[in-house]
Amino acid sequence: MSQTRYLWNPPPVPSLAVQGREERYPVCRLFFVGRNYHAHAVEMGRPVDKTVEVPFYFTKGPGTLVESGTTVAYPPQTRDYQHEMELVVAIGAPGFRVDQAGAPKLIYGYACGLDMTRRDLQLAAREKGRPWDLGKDVEASSVVSPIVPMPGTVLDRGALVLSVNGLERQNSDLSKLIWNVPELIADLSTFYHLQAGDLIFTGTPEGVGPLQPGDHIEGRVEGVGTITLTVGPAE
Repeated sequence: MSQTRYLWNPPPVPSLAVQGREERYPVCRLFFVGRNYHAHAVEMGRPVDKTVEVPFYFTKGPGTLVESGTTVAYPPQTRDYQHEMELVVAIGAPGFRVDQAGAPKLIYGYACGLDMTRRDLQLAAREKGRPWDLGKDVEASSVVSPIVPMPGTVLDRGALVLSVNGLERQNSDLSKLIWNVPELIADLSTFYHLQAGDLIFTGTPEGVGPLQPGDHIEGRVEGVGTITLTVGPAE
C-alpha cells in the first residue's frame, strides 16, 4: 500500500492528557461561546436577554492549543492581553441535531480552560463589525488542563475561580451560565456535525483583566481540576 508523501512533515495531532489514562485525547476543533455569564456580558457592555437571543460562537485553530503549566510569550501587536477562565466540555461521540435530552450522550469529560485574548484588537474589530480573529485566534491562546473523564455527566454547578499572582480576579459558579451545557451542545449541533475530539469552551464570568510579562495565573473549576499559566516576555 502506498503512503501519502508530503513536501514536509505535517504537524503532530494536537492532544491533551486524560486523567487516569495513558492514551491522550486527540483534539479536533475548538468552539468558544461568547457572553455566557450575565455579569461578564454587562462588563463587556453587551448585556444578554436570553428570552430573545441565542448563543453565539467563535472558533480558534487547534494550533492555538497549549497545556496547563506552560509559559507563553506575551503576544505581539497588543497592549491589552487578558485572561478568561472557563469550563471546557470534551466531546466524545458524534452528534448532529441532537436535542437537550440526548446531549449528555456526547460528553466524554471536562477540563479547565483559559481563552487568552488580545482585548484591544478584539474590541477594535467589534466596533468596526469585523471578525475577531486577530483578537481571539492568537498563538498559544487556548490553554487546557488534563481532561477528567465524566461520560454522560452534566455539570450544572460548581465554583469557578481564577487568581493572578495570588490575587483573586474571577469568582463565579457554573450555575450562572446563561446557556447550560446541554443547551450549548444541542444548539451547536444544529450548525455542525459534532465529533469526538471537539472542545467547547463554555464562556467566562466577570473579572477578566489585563496581564503583564511575569504574571502567573492559577484557576480551578470545582470537581474538575486546576490550571496554571505563566506569561513570559514579549517576543
